[in-house]
Amino acid sequence: MLNEIYNDTKEHMKKSIEALKRDFSTLRTGKVTTNVVDHIRVNYYGTPTPINQVANVMAIDATTIAITPWEKRMLASIEKAIYSANIGVNPNNDGDFIKLYFPPMTSEQRKEIVKQAKRMSEKAKIAIRNIRKDSNKTIKELEKEKEITEDEAKKAHNEIQKITDNYIAEVDRLFSTKQADILKV
Repeated sequence: MLNEIYNDTKEHMKKSIEALKRDFSTLRTGKVTTNVVDHIRVNYYGTPTPINQVANVMAIDATTIAITPWEKRMLASIEKAIYSANIGVNPNNDGDFIKLYFPPMTSEQRKEIVKQAKRMSEKAKIAIRNIRKDSNKTIKELEKEKEITEDEAKKAHNEIQKITDNYIAEVDRLFSTKQADILKV
């Protein structure tokens, strides 16, 4: 019964870590990645569709992304979607593909992106703490219903805290890595 609670806690906390990694992948570092356009949706036959499902998206070099649509008539829709997304660059349409030229980041931009990463990390930590709270609440209910003893409940709370500490440390490690990546020139 308690092992089930531990496993559920770990599973939910893993999902928080995965969500943080997805959030971090949208942040720009010194080198541009195609993840910058992942959240952009294009109107494809009346359906909002991710760009990478209607076009080939490639990072040509550290500051350039090329988007080649599979259907030529999608160029205008993709261009419009990029303008609407306001990702900090204007698309350059040459009739066959779209290029996005990202200027090198200034130190102010880097600091601002680090702040965004910090906010994302804090959000992940809050999610992990909420999971801990729910698990501890479940343990208290089991103790109240006399399904586990007071000592078992105390051990269970300690185990949940150890699990939580490990995942909080993982968030901090991910943030440190991302921060170094962002600040690296």
